[in-house]
Amino acid sequence: MRYRYQQWDGNTFVTQGDMQSFDTFMDFLLEYGDEALEALRQIVNDPEQHKLIEQWIDEGLLEKAGARFRLTPRAVNSMQRKALMEVFRDLRPDSGDGHESIQQGRGGDPIEGTRKYQWGDSISDVDLNQTLRNTIARAGANVPLRMDENDFELHLSESKATCSTVILLDMSGSMGRWERFPQAKRCAMAVYALIRQRFPLDTVDVVGFASGAEVIPELKLALATPKRVTLFDPHIRLRILRERLSHAPQHFTNLHLGLMTARQILSRRGGVNKQVFIITDGEPTAYVEGDFVHLIYPPDEHTAVVTLGEAMLLAHQGVRVSTFALIDDYFGMNWVGFVDHLTKLTRGVAFYCTSGTLANCVMESYLSGRKRKAFIA
Repeated sequence: MRYRYQQWDGNTFVTQGDMQSFDTFMDFLLEYGDEALEALRQIVNDPEQHKLIEQWIDEGLLEKAGARFRLTPRAVNSMQRKALMEVFRDLRPDSGDGHESIQQGRGGDPIEGTRKYQWGDSISDVDLNQTLRNTIARAGANVPLRMDENDFELHLSESKATCSTVILLDMSGSMGRWERFPQAKRCAMAVYALIRQRFPLDTVDVVGFASGAEVIPELKLALATPKRVTLFDPHIRLRILRERLSHAPQHFTNLHLGLMTARQILSRRGGVNKQVFIITDGEPTAYVEGDFVHLIYPPDEHTAVVTLGEAMLLAHQGVRVSTFALIDDYFGMNWVGFVDHLTKLTRGVAFYCTSGTLANCVMESYLSGRKRKAFIA
């Protein structure tokens, strides 16, 4: 039997009998992931709980795949909306298709002033008053007035810009403490919901990184869990072939491989703007070198240098890097020092926050795009 230890928040543990709504079960899923779905198999023979599960199936929230249960797209969408409401309650729907920009452009809200018509512009933006003035000024006393192509002027408007985002989600062993990982998952799911509502032309991908790195599909994000710590030696130096990495300890922090994966994804995305959100709680303890992955603990300088080099490649390609450093149980200076170097080298954004404030930080960074360092108590 396996045990999981964590800080007790004073509330009693949610039992199966307490799960009278799917909302409650969603919270259970966010914390325990696949284990929560596995638990449904253990209670299916209970008549009362079986009736509740059948109700969720009838409502299109669960479906059976053989002997296992799995979430439906409707359930995932429901979880995303719930996460968005929890972390960004005052969000109002918007009809715009892109992010606002201070530059002049097309498709945004009108601003003061006009500009000359150009081939391909929409005639719905024509400023009739200014266009008529131009015609009269050119024609003078000649009547009837005949408009010319050069007379047309259009309202100025804010430009709209699409954005491709990759969220790098730390899944190392330490993310299992202090409710960090469930909060980080809520954050990523809220970003999905936000993009669908307000920025339909944007893209978002989630990459989970621990000893390795992999894309987490949207339907599987709610079921993801951090890796369990399997080595407790005070000093660890391992070199593993990348093709055999699945056989190695999984709880290390390979931010280097996460950044490499993000760069590959963004190279295929078409957004005008591109950005990476890094959600992590400690220094990198793994890196890639040729065909090998090095797993190192305690963190060393070479691992940090290799990781920072990959981050600089992203920055040189115009990708904005935002780092959300979780400091719930922070005691050392090296962690903050690494984030500080990362922020300076990439000219990015750094948020030093706790798990409880993480979602608001991500939303602020995603919506405003302001470049600043924020220390949040």
